[in-house]
Amino acid sequence: MAKEKEKKEPPKAPRGMRDILGDEYYHYQGFFEKAQEISVYYGFKPIELPAIEKNEVFTGSLGEGTDIVDKEMYRVRAKGAEKLVLRPEGTAGTMRAYIEHGLQAEPQPIMLYYYGPFWRHDKPQKGRLREFRQFGLEVLGTEKSIADALVIKSAATIAEEAGAKNLVIEVNSIGDKECRPAYIRELVNYYKRHINAVCPDCKNRIRINPLRVLDCKNEKCAPIKEKAPDIMAFLCANCQQHFKEVLEYLEEAKVNYRLNKFLVRGLSYYTRTVFEIFNELPEQPEESRLAIASGGRYDYLAKSLAGRKDVFAVGAALGVDRIVNSSWWALLKPKVIKKPKVFFARIGWEAKLKSLAILEILRKAKVPITQSLTKESISVQLAIAEKKQIPYVIIFGQKEAMEESVIVRNMENHSQETVKIAKLPDYLKHLK
Repeated sequence: MAKEKEKKEPPKAPRGMRDILGDEYYHYQGFFEKAQEISVYYGFKPIELPAIEKNEVFTGSLGEGTDIVDKEMYRVRAKGAEKLVLRPEGTAGTMRAYIEHGLQAEPQPIMLYYYGPFWRHDKPQKGRLREFRQFGLEVLGTEKSIADALVIKSAATIAEEAGAKNLVIEVNSIGDKECRPAYIRELVNYYKRHINAVCPDCKNRIRINPLRVLDCKNEKCAPIKEKAPDIMAFLCANCQQHFKEVLEYLEEAKVNYRLNKFLVRGLSYYTRTVFEIFNELPEQPEESRLAIASGGRYDYLAKSLAGRKDVFAVGAALGVDRIVNSSWWALLKPKVIKKPKVFFARIGWEAKLKSLAILEILRKAKVPITQSLTKESISVQLAIAEKKQIPYVIIFGQKEAMEESVIVRNMENHSQETVKIAKLPDYLKHLK
């Protein structure tokens, strides 16, 4: 007897990635519509970036020693010598588009927003998926401190409208190419004196990307980090003035912020202002905090991408998955999608033939419906409507098809009324 074949397991979504369907899909759409609306009111315009970019867009801009470049980028196999990757973030792609399309020739600054999925081959855990969604804001073409404040205020407003009640914005300045080198030398010298007391990651970072030692979360390194040199003491006059103005704008706009001298962000293109936004809940452990938005100024990104002159720019990205799946999410609903209050039940061949014309009449009248395409029995269709808690059922059978009418049934009190198809949209609009 032939050996029975092993049962094949059905395919599943890749690890760290998932399907979004049902009500959750509309939650994401509701967030996007709210974020888009706020962005437009603040003066941002849309851009849609390709999901796949050339490898050098990120290897040249994010910096050696960053986890994204070293470990996390999804590289795409392509014919020929071209090296492509799934985009791990949106800022570098936005700057690439700014340069490619000559946007520097237009009146500055250019203010853009984008939304979509991004990919990083990180260890999947709560709040950190391998495929995740971000809403980004970028202001390109100005070094003015008001741009930094506007981006922070815009991101905070979006988070608040999405349900955040206890927002805290942590801010810092990491200086520029004039003053940062002196600070990095001091930081490196300090850590070298304590090199045997820090974790392996920090030993590696101090060689490749020294600022990232301040981003270390390892408890072993905490005492060393606490006594590390403070970058504020190294800022040049221009960086001091710029940061002072940013804080004054935030105070005037009543944005709740606090200084965090250890905040550096993980990417090499940042300069001057950096920030992270949290919604802090009562009695929330420090280790469970996840930023719901972050960003900063990236004045040197353009030069690392194209070898041209610097382009002053600042931006932010909101973690949409973290917001939509949080306990405080406001359950924002999309404006376009309305929950159907009508179930369309058809009975018999003649009714089915003519039913598509009725659906078109209802669509033009902006009356959303739900239906069963396969069930023949009226009792089964009514049972489906009841299970879905649809308050009204349109019954369209053989008799109604001949008389160009329908029966509208109230599922709460089981009353029903015959309505001519021509008058159906007006009739339905007056139903509660």
